[in-house]
Amino acid sequence: MEPVALVAPVTALEFLQDTFLLTGEGPVLSVYSLQPRPKACASLSVLQQYRIHGIRPKSQPAQSSATDVSRRQDGPSSTAEPKFSDLAVFGGKAVRLVRLRADLQQLEIVGPLMELQDWALDVRWLSGDNRSLLCVAVAHNSALLLDAVTGNALVRGSCLEGCLLYSALLLVHESWADTVLVGGTVFNQLIIWKPGGGDKSRDSEHKAPVERRLLGHSGVIFSISYLQEKGYLASASDDRSVRVWGVGALGGAGGKCGDVNAACLRVLYGHQARVFSVRLSPGKVFSAGEDGACLVWDWAGGGKVVRTLKGHRAGGVRGLAVSEGTGDEDRWVATGGADGGVRLWRVEGGEEKNEEEEEEVTEKLTDLNFSTDQGAPKVVCLAGEEDKNTSWSQSEVVVCTDKGKVCQYSQGKWETIWEGTPEFQSYCVMETVTVGVKESADRVHLCAVGSLTGSLQVFPISRPQSGTLLSCGSGKIHSLIWLKGKEGVHLLASGAEGLVYRWRLDVKLDGNCSVVLSVDPLPPFLLPPCAKRWLTAAVGLRSRFRERLWVCGDRRGSLLLFQDAEKSEQEKSDGEVHGVRLQPVSCLFGVHGKQGVTSVCEYQGLLYSTGRDGCVRVFRVQESGRSAENKDGLQLEVLRVQRACKGMEWLERILILEPEAPLEEVEEDEEDEVREESEAKQNNLTETLGGEQRESCGEAENRGREARFAIVGFHAVHFVVWDPVKQERLLAVPCGGGHRSWSLWPSHKGVWPGYGALVFIKQGSVLASQPPGEELGWATKAGRTGGWGLREGVHGRGIGCVCRLGAIEEPGNEVQTKSTAEQTETRVKRSKLHWEVMVTGGEDTSLTVLAVRPSSGSVKVLSVITDHISSVRTVTAVTRPERETLSALLVSAGGRAQIQCYRLLVVWDGRLQAPSCQVIQVASHRLDDQWERKRNRHKTVKMDPETRYMSVAVVDEKSDRVLLALSCSDGAVRLFSVSEVKCRIDLLWETFHHQRCVLSVATCSLEDDEGNRYTLLFSAATDGKIAAWDLTEALAFWSDNSCGATPPPTPCLNIPAHQSGVNSLAVWSKKLGQQEGGGCLVTVVSGGDDGRLTASTVRVLYPEESQTLLQTQLQHPKQLQLHLRSQSHVALAHAAPLTALKLLRPGLVVSTSSDQRVCLWKVCSAGISHSAALCCHVADASGLAAWEGGHERGATRSECEREISVWGGLTTEGETGGRFNEDKEPDDEAEGGEPVGSETGDPVIKTCDEDGAAETSGDPRSQTETDSLGETGSEVNGTSESRKRREETGWVLVCGQGFQLLRVRTEERGKTGKEKMNQRVKVTFHNK
Repeated sequence: MEPVALVAPVTALEFLQDTFLLTGEGPVLSVYSLQPRPKACASLSVLQQYRIHGIRPKSQPAQSSATDVSRRQDGPSSTAEPKFSDLAVFGGKAVRLVRLRADLQQLEIVGPLMELQDWALDVRWLSGDNRSLLCVAVAHNSALLLDAVTGNALVRGSCLEGCLLYSALLLVHESWADTVLVGGTVFNQLIIWKPGGGDKSRDSEHKAPVERRLLGHSGVIFSISYLQEKGYLASASDDRSVRVWGVGALGGAGGKCGDVNAACLRVLYGHQARVFSVRLSPGKVFSAGEDGACLVWDWAGGGKVVRTLKGHRAGGVRGLAVSEGTGDEDRWVATGGADGGVRLWRVEGGEEKNEEEEEEVTEKLTDLNFSTDQGAPKVVCLAGEEDKNTSWSQSEVVVCTDKGKVCQYSQGKWETIWEGTPEFQSYCVMETVTVGVKESADRVHLCAVGSLTGSLQVFPISRPQSGTLLSCGSGKIHSLIWLKGKEGVHLLASGAEGLVYRWRLDVKLDGNCSVVLSVDPLPPFLLPPCAKRWLTAAVGLRSRFRERLWVCGDRRGSLLLFQDAEKSEQEKSDGEVHGVRLQPVSCLFGVHGKQGVTSVCEYQGLLYSTGRDGCVRVFRVQESGRSAENKDGLQLEVLRVQRACKGMEWLERILILEPEAPLEEVEEDEEDEVREESEAKQNNLTETLGGEQRESCGEAENRGREARFAIVGFHAVHFVVWDPVKQERLLAVPCGGGHRSWSLWPSHKGVWPGYGALVFIKQGSVLASQPPGEELGWATKAGRTGGWGLREGVHGRGIGCVCRLGAIEEPGNEVQTKSTAEQTETRVKRSKLHWEVMVTGGEDTSLTVLAVRPSSGSVKVLSVITDHISSVRTVTAVTRPERETLSALLVSAGGRAQIQCYRLLVVWDGRLQAPSCQVIQVASHRLDDQWERKRNRHKTVKMDPETRYMSVAVVDEKSDRVLLALSCSDGAVRLFSVSEVKCRIDLLWETFHHQRCVLSVATCSLEDDEGNRYTLLFSAATDGKIAAWDLTEALAFWSDNSCGATPPPTPCLNIPAHQSGVNSLAVWSKKLGQQEGGGCLVTVVSGGDDGRLTASTVRVLYPEESQTLLQTQLQHPKQLQLHLRSQSHVALAHAAPLTALKLLRPGLVVSTSSDQRVCLWKVCSAGISHSAALCCHVADASGLAAWEGGHERGATRSECEREISVWGGLTTEGETGGRFNEDKEPDDEAEGGEPVGSETGDPVIKTCDEDGAAETSGDPRSQTETDSLGETGSEVNGTSESRKRREETGWVLVCGQGFQLLRVRTEERGKTGKEKMNQRVKVTFHNK
């Protein structure tokens, strides 16, 4: 086994001369180049089984770490910088030297792995010696002086106070005697002492006294930072605070220990959870914690938070780095999250005025000073806000008052542009739009104002006297909506009695070049009868039918589909046009609740609606059965529902976001574009035509795919733009909450640029989040879009389950042939891209659809589903792989007895050169749905406890339905039917046989010689017993009586397998010949909390075969006959409870545990043998996915032969052509199938046959290589078959606190190229 990709918490970050960013994720060291734009360069696994906790570059002769000490004041060196930098990488009990070649952007290991006897907390380079000497602070309040070349410990210094340290900071100078150590103890104290300061005459062990002690924290101290130029020390603690101390000079020549009476200057409270990291810079304090935020403090100006950097999902920020910078230079800030993501930010310099400019938009508002003489403002709009060519400084603020006046804000002043009649006073509605003038390049802002009596005034803002007065009956105008299209602009006005009046308007120029409005009435819409009968949102659709389609939303929360009348009906006089009232052809009644629909929009063929129920619904127009009212058979079909964050119920609209492509892919695309442009110019191609073709192809390719969007709405008193994928705020303005008029710039229908400005009305004032006339852009968004994403995060909390959907590839290669008079050149652009698609569910209640590229280790998040209200415990899928698409019916279940079902469509996106996913919500189910609908349920007691679904298995699959078996925490095994056609999940039967929590279920399908199919279900509970169920008759009964209840069967066999809970099952079958008695053998492999791995072999006799044998009277003649034949045990398969078990292929299973070991086991008739093991880097491993990948494709070695290019633990060395794999304690593939890396000794294999023979134990190393791995019972010999077997590759995905993809090879691999990486040195110190 060898690692391929790793996503784990990022625990170490370090900047190198503002040029590179170094990250540590598990044992993998990665390098990102910051110039000219951030991009990934290389990565390398350096610490084997240890996790990286710190990176210390030896870039300058003096203390210069960006994380603890500021840059020296003598300025940069005049000599040429070296082309490489030596790095000391440490974590756990290991330290290693790595060299970064800056010119080649390569990483290479330059020394052995130095294993200590204690945990390393900090490492620093000594600058005064030509040798490579390292000072290492360890957890038991000691320090070591190491020779980095040989790994020898030269000196050890201990403190008289021998307590444990949670954090340490070493301040070094030229010699060991100058070293000062600052430690954060378990007693919530900071102690300062000198490792070389012990009195050798009085203490034989040279223990040094504590020089200074700082008290104040009420929790343990996780991080320490020191600013040398000001003598400030900062500490981050478990008590959610950051303290800044004035300690004076520390370290330096002579090893100064600071002031005797050091005082606490600031106590900074602002984090909502523990603070993990703190960094100091001139004028600022940077802190990051478990709440997922990085706070920037202006501690010199009162200790206020001047900026909040958020961009990670749940789990917090585990790594923090700040570049050095000088003076007022901008600084890089990097954060690494528990979700495995790395984000990069740009922060301005340390002056106070710059910091004020850097404040978030949530803390400053601009009053536009609207005069109350014009009346109280009721409606505010931005003229031109939907025009993508109009900037914020060019937008015009238009306000309508309760006196019927329309005022415009221009150049800092308000002016009245229109004053209505008395009927427009006290109540009015107003909307604006920007349209083009026919036969002219000019654009005009139109304004529509509606009254309480049905009058509607439409006029150009630049020429109000050219307006026209329209009538909407005699009732109140509830809403106005402008809709722009190719044939012109439409105005919809919702009047009384559910009538929606419509007009088509054109803007022309008369002979005097004056603006003239041309208004054509259209047949009105009639809304369905309801209590709140008016329109709130609408959008027009281009249809392949002759009549235009309109999708509307009303105040009752319904979505309506209208179709324009035929042309024969529209060709009537103006007096008769309102006689035709169009009825909706399709209605989704009340889908957004009783609070109404707030917006409807269309993008690339899909429709998006928002409401005050806190949901975004993605839907489409689908053809169905035709009727007299619906001639074309059009229906609205909801694909899925996306909820916003908790507490954000009032949603207003969505904003389309640009999909993020991985940085390495962006670079490749740019190079491809440059190459294509040069080739096109050389061949005299028509670039304009080619660009149009590419654009049209890309537009058609993305048609009907769900776009990435942000949600706009109100969260408490804030106006918020929320990213549901990253789970973060992109914009927040304290407007006071909903029930107010507002307008957001920009709001055009294209892609939102990621920044904006809000204008709203609050307490009779017109306020703006940004001053009008000020240009907005990327530089002024102040990091509110989450900075640059160097690496995408997945789940911030633990991943509990995973399911592989399949593989998807790029459609094909493009072969280009270029002929000249001298030669012909044929070039293939590039090889196919292969991605593995999988779904993970976690404790953060979300499902994530991922695509992993095994060749590079790249991970791409395709979609995030947040419909679960509790943790996701199990997930399964029924897939239908096709040539270029992947379709899967996904079922997820978890806490609160909730089941969710989706249809996933994964296709190839040629523009992003990666897969894209469309999620369609099929159905959902909860056991307590009836109780939730019960009135006055708060007055009753819920008798049923909260049930959790623990495991799910597919029992049967038909064209019209899928049967699922679920294990439940209330002791039940339940069978559900999922109908995608009916969009329903029905409970068929439940049984409480186990009477305790059922942890896992698995199924097995059998077929006899006559073609009869049988289905077995295995369930396991916390009592260590496995029950076998024959579901054949139950399934047949359900097929005949689909409308009736199915009687639950009784188990036909109980297997005692474990002493405690059985967490996972793996099942496969093997047919027996007639000479062996017929029937089949079913092998059930189980893993439990007792750490035991058990293989139970069950003999199954079919009904025809069982009639010939002696049967008891209690056995049914038509049922399968099962009895236990033999059992094999591995008593200590893992050092902790076995949490997951998967079948790679019949006879070969993979197991994992919280001991972080992934083991490969061979199971045959003789017992269980240990094949291979690997120490993975996923903590709390709880989920597995295993599959065979067939024959491995040839790797593209051309790029790898030039440099070391490591992704997620894969490294390739160009000079030798060898490949470095992820380091591990044992070798992956042991020869002879012997157990590898077993910490508890050889596994004991216990076997008992069906006759009750005594258990025997044996060594798995005595197992021969000819043991059966499949159904044949013996290894197939032969040159071609053995070669094919050696080329086969399997894959294992381990998930927990992150996930890791492993490649399993059946062929034996040599150790060429690994010796250097596997070198170890045990560091010990002996007193002379």
